[in-house]
Amino acid sequence: MDRTASSNDRATEKWPGGAGSIPRRTFLRSVGGATLGGLALQAVAQPAQGAAAGRLRAGAAAIDISPTHFPAIVSGGFLERTATGLADPLFARCLTLDDGQTRVAIVVVDSLMIPREMADSIKRRAESATGIAADHILISAVHTHSAPSVMGALGTGVDGPYAEMFPGLVAKAIEQAVANLQPAKAGWAAVNAPDHTHCRRWILRSDHVGEDPFGARTVRAMMHPGYQNPAYVGPAGPVDTALTVLAVQTSGGEPLAVLANYSMHYFGSGAVSADYFGRFCRNVEKRLAVAPASRPLVAMMSQGTSGDLHWMDYSQPQKPRNIDGYADELAAIACEAIGGIEYLDQVPLAMAETTLSLRRRTPDEARLAWARKIIRQMPDGKPRNRTEVYALEQVYLADEPVRDVRLQAIKVGALGITAIPCEVFGITGLKLKACSPFETTMNFELANGGDGYIPPPEQHALGGYTTWPARTAGLETQAEPKIVEAVLKLLEAVSGKPRRALPVAGGPYLEAVLESKPIACWPLDEIAGSQATDRSGRENQGIYEPGIAFYLEGPDRPAFASAGHAPRAAHFAGGRMKAAVKGLNSSYSVSLWFWNGLPTDARPITGHLFSRGADGSAKGDHLAISGTEPSSDAQGRLRFHNGDPRQKAIVGKTRIALRTWNHVAMVRDGRRVAVYLNGQAAPEIDAEVEPGYAPGDESLFVGGRSDGQDGFEGKIAAVAIFDRGLSSAELASHYAAAERTP
Repeated sequence: MDRTASSNDRATEKWPGGAGSIPRRTFLRSVGGATLGGLALQAVAQPAQGAAAGRLRAGAAAIDISPTHFPAIVSGGFLERTATGLADPLFARCLTLDDGQTRVAIVVVDSLMIPREMADSIKRRAESATGIAADHILISAVHTHSAPSVMGALGTGVDGPYAEMFPGLVAKAIEQAVANLQPAKAGWAAVNAPDHTHCRRWILRSDHVGEDPFGARTVRAMMHPGYQNPAYVGPAGPVDTALTVLAVQTSGGEPLAVLANYSMHYFGSGAVSADYFGRFCRNVEKRLAVAPASRPLVAMMSQGTSGDLHWMDYSQPQKPRNIDGYADELAAIACEAIGGIEYLDQVPLAMAETTLSLRRRTPDEARLAWARKIIRQMPDGKPRNRTEVYALEQVYLADEPVRDVRLQAIKVGALGITAIPCEVFGITGLKLKACSPFETTMNFELANGGDGYIPPPEQHALGGYTTWPARTAGLETQAEPKIVEAVLKLLEAVSGKPRRALPVAGGPYLEAVLESKPIACWPLDEIAGSQATDRSGRENQGIYEPGIAFYLEGPDRPAFASAGHAPRAAHFAGGRMKAAVKGLNSSYSVSLWFWNGLPTDARPITGHLFSRGADGSAKGDHLAISGTEPSSDAQGRLRFHNGDPRQKAIVGKTRIALRTWNHVAMVRDGRRVAVYLNGQAAPEIDAEVEPGYAPGDESLFVGGRSDGQDGFEGKIAAVAIFDRGLSSAELASHYAAAERTP
């Protein structure tokens, strides 16, 4: 396991950057006034009484919020269920920080989701009791699927008696933490814990597209595919594997509080239970506790950006379930990181908040009529199956077409904390950490509300549960980039520094390719947007079509890594990357890396890697992986065809193993076409073939054919186009560069 702890002065996060600062007397909140980057923010001081100027004070508390009545309605499933007893206690845990000028409260609650309206009422109650302004309070849910329901979702209603007692108990945690304020010091660290979280949303093969609740075959990606399920190609997104901790001690060095953050959805536990979150907290408290202590240590585990993440690694055989072992392992990693922290007693604080109004994806009249017809046939108004659940959800969306979402950012010295009231995908967390002006950033999801999944726009095109319109996934398709932009502006505000630029691909392989002067070079390492950036300097930018996932693991060669940037690739699942390359002539070369995820017996042509020709036309230069045509012996071999039905396809010599990274280069020099695989001197294909594209046609396609047929299903990276025929020696030198250590 790769774990490297860092102090607050020596963070070892994936992305480099410097610590931000802000005048201690400045506190930012969204109350109108001056505009900063489109956000309404005003500098105000939040008085903190009883603290020496600049010296940190902290207080922590844990209040038992376990239900006292049973059966209790439990959240977390498609349909409503109840629990008859308590498996382990639930808590609301609060950490309050005060630097003499600013006071903030961070609350982590053992609950699935808390509606924004309820969170706001808790904050108002706490503000009245403690004097902490409501917009200085962050309230988040851990997302246990085994707690009583305080928010209706899908087929589950609200447990009325529990929802009535819940706000007062959470507010009490804030009050108690304030009462416990004392001189303190703090530090933070981020470590890599890659073995405990994985992508649970996987891309389906094109011949296994699933049906959504509305009867349409739209599902190209779905959560929980099953272990090594051959119907799925691979993960739909990257994973944020960072375990981040904020540790607080008394001025005398006794452990006072630990706030951890990790991007793992939940483990799975019998109700009523705090799931692994509660076990983690108890384990950390046991490991770090000292006796005698003036006050018990309070450990908190908050939910990171885990909307598409879970503990199961579906690429491997199934392992036995062991929630206690899982929580213990994570606690050990956290405590190891805490052991390397250097503590400071001067920790400047700042906080900013804003509210976005976002549209929901409301049903049209036809879908609403469909929903109402189904609802009329429900005998007691409660859904009994998936169709009835989503029929009801359409009415809820139609009744409330706009939602206000509360966003926050907190500065704790050189640590940034963000709060988003949604189930956030791992890729979104990586964007925020990459661009944050703080050296270390932890992202809270399901904070200050519960407004459902926010898939990035490209994930909406792949469909699946996390995109189906409902209260659990109803926000507009552009919600994610809007939220990311707003949160980054908040981070800039509290840090007093601009955001960092996203890192770009580098390393020995790309350097070698660029030395050969390509006229287009697309690393395909984008994390967002619709444009494939050309690194050649020729501005031959490409465009991603819908049906492509971003930022997946790239070629498994050392030369693709560079400072602050792991190898990345685009996953093609129905879309193409297209470009018009200026200066392309009849002698040209293309090189790229690919990872095929579709079995080669699935269809006649497994998938097209590259195509040159007019958009919509079958004629062109088409490089593909063969399937069952022209014969079963061709399966898994490279295939070239010019789109002329009278011309036979030309097939290579080598079978390419499924789910492996390979390099391919195609060289056209007049009528001659040569195709090379993995740096070999001898070509796989060497033939005289008339060009299928029209003279002067500069249209190129990656991951699909010019007419859209037989798209590639897998990952492609590091595409380069040259306006000349490269020699086999030059291509071999590029391939050799891939083995260099950066």
